[in-house]
Amino acid sequence: MSKPVLYTFRHSVWAAVPELALIELGYTQDDIEKKVVNLVEGENFAPAFLKINPQGTLPTLEAGGKAYTSTAEVTSYLVAHASSRVAVTPGTEFISKIHEERYDPNFPLLLARHEDELRNKASGFPMTFVQNRQNALSTHSGTFQSANHREFYDAKIAENGKILSIYQAKAPENVKNSFFESSRAHWDALNTFILVELPGILPESGFLGGDKPGEDDLHLAAWLARIAFAAGGEDSSKDGVHSIEKELGKPAPEKIVSYWTAWSGRKSWQEVYASGLH
Repeated sequence: MSKPVLYTFRHSVWAAVPELALIELGYTQDDIEKKVVNLVEGENFAPAFLKINPQGTLPTLEAGGKAYTSTAEVTSYLVAHASSRVAVTPGTEFISKIHEERYDPNFPLLLARHEDELRNKASGFPMTFVQNRQNALSTHSGTFQSANHREFYDAKIAENGKILSIYQAKAPENVKNSFFESSRAHWDALNTFILVELPGILPESGFLGGDKPGEDDLHLAAWLARIAFAAGGEDSSKDGVHSIEKELGKPAPEKIVSYWTAWSGRKSWQEVYASGLH
């Protein structure tokens, strides 16, 4: 029987969840085959990958003749099939919550709340990323193999193209202003979650799963790392959490500092974020 194949990418926020899980659960390199799908180059939009995961997202796992196409499904599979049978506190409804669109950790990398932020995004990596995506979408959507994914391509070309037009200063003023408004609203939602909701969910010390990370923690760790990165942080050490204070406008809640510190001391965190936050 062939071993499971994990489709991943080092700079993907959600692909970091199973990467953390593999280490926490004691998997070895021989247990799982990894295939890199370069999101920066839009490789996830290739018809061959869409045949595996019609949503074109990472992580994706093929195992036992089945494709697991969401972060929750992939991670749940890894928890259930760990050969060492490491005891991990099962996931709860928190996983669905942290994956809600209003807490999307990817949008902060692309959003712009005002003209200065827009200029920075349009002259930096966000522009490269969005342009590469549009190029890949245009190329792949024109192939014969794309016929079964027409609806997907049309929606993505329109969605990504809207942001690209804003970066290129080609969008109408009302579209740009609407983008500013939705960008401000998104960071407001993130700040409220970090300052108000999350401290009420986290324990005084340790993890949601107890003395060691549970399934919920794997998702929250990757999410929190990305939010800190989006706020300008790169440091994955115990002090890295303070980078989010730039967006919060106040010190990070003590429970979040304690939670970050607990993660920063673990082998899984140190390996996944060895080159810095992402």
